[in-house]
Amino acid sequence: MAEKVNMPSQKKEKKKKRKKKLPSDFYDYNLLACTILLVSFGLIMLYSASAYEAASTFKGNDMYYFTHQAGFSAGALVLAIVLSRRVDYHKPWFYWMAAFIYWGSIALMAAVKFTPLGYEAYGARRWLRISGFSMQPAELGKIGIIMYLPCIILKMGKNMRTIRAKLFILFLGMIQLGAAWKLTDNLSTGIILGLLACVILFLADPDVKKYLIGLPIVLVIAAVVYVVLKNNLQIFETANGGFRANRVYEWLSGGSYQILQGLYAIGSGGFKGKGLGNSTQKITTIPEAQNDMIFSIICEELGIFGALLVLLLFGYLLYRLFVIAQNAPDAYGMLLTSGVFAHVSIQVILNICVVLNLIPATGITLPFISYGGTSVAFMIIEIGIALCVSRFIVFRDGQNAEQGETAEEQ
Repeated sequence: MAEKVNMPSQKKEKKKKRKKKLPSDFYDYNLLACTILLVSFGLIMLYSASAYEAASTFKGNDMYYFTHQAGFSAGALVLAIVLSRRVDYHKPWFYWMAAFIYWGSIALMAAVKFTPLGYEAYGARRWLRISGFSMQPAELGKIGIIMYLPCIILKMGKNMRTIRAKLFILFLGMIQLGAAWKLTDNLSTGIILGLLACVILFLADPDVKKYLIGLPIVLVIAAVVYVVLKNNLQIFETANGGFRANRVYEWLSGGSYQILQGLYAIGSGGFKGKGLGNSTQKITTIPEAQNDMIFSIICEELGIFGALLVLLLFGYLLYRLFVIAQNAPDAYGMLLTSGVFAHVSIQVILNICVVLNLIPATGITLPFISYGGTSVAFMIIEIGIALCVSRFIVFRDGQNAEQGETAEEQ
């Protein structure tokens, strides 16, 4: 009789152990749906913004930019879904892959500068071209930062609280920044890489007091530099600073031709816009309207109302990333998703600030919408990494674990 009495309690203990080990059935379909919606909207606006230029440049093929972007987007979406469904980011090979991507991206950036594979377009040598396929290695560096730095941070453990460890993480970020700047002449992407390293470092040791001490100092220095340059524009006339100095000069002087035309487009769109496809500024007035200035075309054709809807979509996508990071089962999953969150938010903020003439022109694209096959593909793959983390989330009430146990018994 004693054995019969103890058997139910033993079964309950085994069930509890199994509940802890079972993976979750959770998958953030909302994040996936929001990503697909943004990509689809981006393709529509890309065709609208680029049809005229494509037809005049590529012998009447008005869908040239659209078909290239659609191909990259579709392939990246399939890869992201497979990645999120099949890959376990806890496996050791995932950490080796993170190191391979980080250092491999630097090697590819070096190939851009020092080998014939480097390809120059729009006055800059930033692309690799192999068998007709081109890519920007600096974009791969963003995934390398997001995947590799959390590995190093977790390996350091409690030592991350030391100044030496933090400087080492910043050094790894600065390596990517310097590689993007000096090897591919892409300072704007380098700045994003440096900011990603700073965000990941802050999340690894979120002692707000330490960072708040330096923030006022940075703001004061930035304000002083702005006032000095604003009142001494002749510095740019006498100095040979290249196109970056020209961009700063144009910004301090009131805006470049491209930015001013973009502001005219935003103003002429009003609240409701002129209607999809009815933009006039995109017809030779705004150079490369399908790239970093596409937000101004959205405002002109769909109005402020349409622009707000786009911002709401980005806001919801960032909210879903925040939910995944907050409920991630481990520190690595949290840092991975937070890196994706930081990347999307930084690019959206910087792109819109450029369009509104709040900062100098940078050439940073609007995620999922601007033309750029490498950029949109790697951004979608980052969403796939976040979805991979979401698959391992277990609700605190144990509901998902119970569902998994039932499925296993059946």
